[in-house]
Amino acid sequence: TASCRAKMAAGEERVVGAAPAGYTALAVKFGARQRSPHCLLVKEHQVREGAGTAHPPRRTLFVLNVPPYCSPDSLSRLFTRCGPVQSVEICDKPGPGEKKEKQTSKFFNRKTVTGFQVAYVVFRKPAGVQAAKTLSREGPLLISTESHPVKTGISKWIASYAASVVDREELKAEVDAYMQDYDKKIAEEEAKAAKQEGVPDEEGWVKVTRKGRKPGLPRTEAANLRMLEREKQKRARKELLNFYAWQHRETKREHIAQLRKKFEEDKQRIALMRAQRKFRPY
Repeated sequence: TASCRAKMAAGEERVVGAAPAGYTALAVKFGARQRSPHCLLVKEHQVREGAGTAHPPRRTLFVLNVPPYCSPDSLSRLFTRCGPVQSVEICDKPGPGEKKEKQTSKFFNRKTVTGFQVAYVVFRKPAGVQAAKTLSREGPLLISTESHPVKTGISKWIASYAASVVDREELKAEVDAYMQDYDKKIAEEEAKAAKQEGVPDEEGWVKVTRKGRKPGLPRTEAANLRMLEREKQKRARKELLNFYAWQHRETKREHIAQLRKKFEEDKQRIALMRAQRKFRPY
């Protein structure tokens, strides 16, 4: 009805008007069927004199309240109507905008976005920032289109789950490529160390490595067995011996059995020595 539409329009006006000092509220929608708009708070990015920043002044638009499902491409398409967009950077919190390292892995060090973020939209001309502030007069702006849809709700969860399923062949290829680069790097470091071994530096010092007179313990099977035997002996010394009466009796019984066995072995050895004796004085 007309009254409901009027109430919704009044609600949208209140939402758009409720912006902090210095900011302009832009009402956007991520779908044509979305009833209540979402507000993006924008202003010209300014920094104090002497403070370093990677975002050019007078050409950068600072955007607050960016939802986690809004991508840089979506913001770029939204603000393209204001002028050519040079770059869009989305961050967890405001900062100097230092250059980020390029993500090289698809499976490792993946960061899950859980909350609202901030964005820096850099235009090619300063007029784009001023034009972006006037978008609040146009009413709710539609970000998601048929050609460039923005997934939200159930469709976003389904896409996130599908992306979380790891392709084994692709993962194996990435791990193999990483290990090849790692082996190549280690080989280069070893070749460089071998080339510099025994060569004094500028101050006359010679770097001593483990490959000198006493190299590291070789990891052979015999060395591993000796190490395990030593560990076993250490544990045996730490154990409580003859703590109980039955342990004391067992120890005595084993000691007597060993003495008897040794006595019999000594008798046999003496008898053998007598039989082999060649010098017989009588």
